[in-house]
Amino acid sequence: MTRKTWRIGVAGLGTVGGGLLEFLLERPDFAPAGDRAVVTAVSARNRSRARSVDISGLAWFDDPVALAASPDIDIFVELVGGSDGPAKAAVEAALKAGKPVVTANKALIAEHGAELAALAEASGAPLLFEAAVMGGTPAVKMLREAMVGDDVSAMAGILNGTCNFILSEMESKGRSFPDVLADAQRIGYAEADPTTDVGGFDAAHKISILAALAFGCAPNFAAAEIEGIGQVEQLDIALAKDLGYRIRLIASTERTADGVAVRVHPSLVAFGHPLAETRGATNALFIEGSRIGRIFIQGPGAGAGPTAAACAADIADVMTGARRPVFQAPAAQLAPFVAVAPTRRVGKAYLRLLVKDQPGVIAAVSETLAECGVSIDSFLQKPVEDAGGVPIVLTTHAVAESVLTDAINRIERLEAVIERPKLLRIARI
Repeated sequence: MTRKTWRIGVAGLGTVGGGLLEFLLERPDFAPAGDRAVVTAVSARNRSRARSVDISGLAWFDDPVALAASPDIDIFVELVGGSDGPAKAAVEAALKAGKPVVTANKALIAEHGAELAALAEASGAPLLFEAAVMGGTPAVKMLREAMVGDDVSAMAGILNGTCNFILSEMESKGRSFPDVLADAQRIGYAEADPTTDVGGFDAAHKISILAALAFGCAPNFAAAEIEGIGQVEQLDIALAKDLGYRIRLIASTERTADGVAVRVHPSLVAFGHPLAETRGATNALFIEGSRIGRIFIQGPGAGAGPTAAACAADIADVMTGARRPVFQAPAAQLAPFVAVAPTRRVGKAYLRLLVKDQPGVIAAVSETLAECGVSIDSFLQKPVEDAGGVPIVLTTHAVAESVLTDAINRIERLEAVIERPKLLRIARI
């Protein structure tokens, strides 16, 4: 039996690209089909940069678009990053040329997935992106393959390791957000500009992709509700702990009678829950199906080895001839994404108030909440040094977001309230 050698072109030689080159150099015959995968051409910003892998024997392309369209490669791997620019142009060029594409680019898939899926189907070329969500933990394959016989109703999890590392460190060591962020940047968990991670956008890209796979709709990143962790204070970490919760950045999606909701919020998760116990840079995800029930997966969400392994798994699928629609259904048959209005969200909440130390404050707050139709579940008053007032924490029973917002607006106007109440959601998982 003659074994075929697949010529791989890799654009982007950063952490993941370097890891993929190392893996394929060590194990070119890794795929179950018995064929070989050999990197023959590469593209990156800087040709002379020192790298862990010798690329002197590989064809070099200054332009990733030219690499993508080259007749001398069989599979194009895009690891450049970014939702537009060279990454998008290169993927489009490869698909138009009928070449299979493997990418780890969550922003590209979340923001342009539907049009790229149509392009892939028109040319008959696979478009695979296992590495775009949860790194080496197979969330995409779980939805794309293992759960096609089920009806997924909801998902929720921790999809950004940078934020989880920061929140875990704030809790375990009592440090402030800026202090821990600086450490995360120093050790390489956070970029010099951390906005994409700490602002919640990275997690939103990922949950938008998972929602499309789960519900057979086009990804719609623009419809996601996004709130990052920049406003989470050490005081909230400590008070949440006193109430029996940890704060995690939770990305969630669910299908309701009104449409599909995609949300990213810092949320309180009860002690003992698997997501509360997920620490450091680890990712974790719950998937709820009507037949299978609840599935939990956990693992590394980034890094050279795990993410390169996910890219290699997609390369193996191409080599074995696996063919599936990009988002569970042909592009023309994808259901329209009908977003659920944020005001229609119903859930429990944590409210932290800073008030003057004077009689009648608690009664005024309680009366205002009652008038708005908000029921209090628990109450905590805990003096804190140098807080500028007395912190009061309330947790509520399930309430519509619109009702809660009205109550917060009215409480803010009370004479004894020093600043606008802080709102954090309590995760429904």
